[in-house]
Amino acid sequence: MSETQWRTHRLELDDQTLREWDAVVLDSGPDGIVLDRSAFYPGGGGQPPDEGVLLWGGVQTRIAGARKGDDLYLIPAEGDPLPPPGATVRGAVEDERRTALMRTHSGLHVLCGVVFRDYGALVTGGNMEPLAARMDFNLEAVPPGFKESVEAACNEEIAAGRRIDIRVLPREEAFALPDIIRTATNLVPPDVEQVRIVDIVGLDQQADGGTHVASTSQIGRISVVKVENKGKGFRRLRIQVAD
Repeated sequence: MSETQWRTHRLELDDQTLREWDAVVLDSGPDGIVLDRSAFYPGGGGQPPDEGVLLWGGVQTRIAGARKGDDLYLIPAEGDPLPPPGATVRGAVEDERRTALMRTHSGLHVLCGVVFRDYGALVTGGNMEPLAARMDFNLEAVPPGFKESVEAACNEEIAAGRRIDIRVLPREEAFALPDIIRTATNLVPPDVEQVRIVDIVGLDQQADGGTHVASTSQIGRISVVKVENKGKGFRRLRIQVAD
């Protein structure tokens, strides 16, 4: 079953500021909990899944994560009770963690845009935790002052308060956009007919399924803490995000 056929309506794709909502349990068992509506991001593209709680019938079920499968499954904390199918629940995403991940993810897109614009390098990998991340590039050489120049350029773009827009386009229309794939390998599955585009207006536009802040001004300050040589044409940049 593809994501578009999941029984769960993904609220976080409609409103990335949403933190609480009501839902009905469709399924509950060893695989996890399936809701009719959920704002838990299930992870993907280097962004880890959300955490939070479900409240139902005077009971709290902690959600330790979420995963993609034939449905969108919420993973309860070990030992916590499972709400039965048909139960009405109040879902809540842990705000501090989600907001930090949104800032970090948008910061990585700023980094991606700067390195692509200034050095022509594509992304070969990446991963993030709240306010810390790495991104790998197919960069042949690191010129003198690279680390400092990239950091300064990223923070200049952040200070510019660039709007971050999200839209969904038909696959053919999306792939007609110039440089829409910023990874060395196209990671959009061939059966995906609608492509979600994250656009840092005037800097970076790419296919992406994660959650983001609304403006670069909400990211904070980026520090490039390390540039690592991982082999020929393989450079890893580690960043931290701070207020």
